[in-house]
Amino acid sequence: MTGTPTSEVPMVHADRVSKSFGSLEVLKSISLTVNRGEVLCLVGPSGSGKSTFLRCINHLERVDAGRLIVDGELIGYVERGDRLYEMHPREAARQRRDIGMVFQRFNLFPHMTAVENVAEAPIRVKGMKKDDAYARARELLARVGLASRADAYPAHLSGGQQQRVAIARALAMEPKLMLFDEPTSALDPELVGEVLQVMKQLAESGMTMIVVTHEMGFAREVADSLVFMDGGVVVESGDPREVLSNPQHQRTRSFLSKVL
Repeated sequence: MTGTPTSEVPMVHADRVSKSFGSLEVLKSISLTVNRGEVLCLVGPSGSGKSTFLRCINHLERVDAGRLIVDGELIGYVERGDRLYEMHPREAARQRRDIGMVFQRFNLFPHMTAVENVAEAPIRVKGMKKDDAYARARELLARVGLASRADAYPAHLSGGQQQRVAIARALAMEPKLMLFDEPTSALDPELVGEVLQVMKQLAESGMTMIVVTHEMGFAREVADSLVFMDGGVVVESGDPREVLSNPQHQRTRSFLSKVL
């Protein structure tokens, strides 16, 4: 599937995606679609395949079968005839530039200030002029509520502040899709809200987002759709409010009884 992206082309289309680590089958023929401007929340127990699926979307993990298409472009592979061949790492990295990802851990460079962390990739990867990159970085830090902490080093920032810097850093590359892998799981409870508020504002701005989370309140309020995964399969999906208040599958009911 190639060609000029249009508003009718989904931002993400997963078609029977499978992934194994040795004999362990982590993803078992996952199919789902995320349209432009939508927020999808992935929920489920640890080990259900949520984070692996997220990493497959930007080819941090290779898929063993199926296809992942982002904005009309096959991710990580080129199609010749009826066969798929893995892209050169340089080409995969080019695709990855358009997909922002925020991890559980903040992964900031400890020897760089917040503004330096945010400006680094646009300068090195996109060739942006240093002054322009720093101006843009300060704008983004202001957007996530950290204008006054731009010159602070990560060691002098709270976990919630570090995660907001990580979000600003991902936004600095002007991604068309944002992936969040349990972005609040490493935070103290009182710091969770500040990160979720930034993510809510991103959603309201129209950013397409896929969020692996255990924050069911966020899923209920912000997500357009919710997918419950277990054992590498999609057990149940639908409107978040409907799935959370009236789950149809016993496995979903059992999980939600423990987290709600």
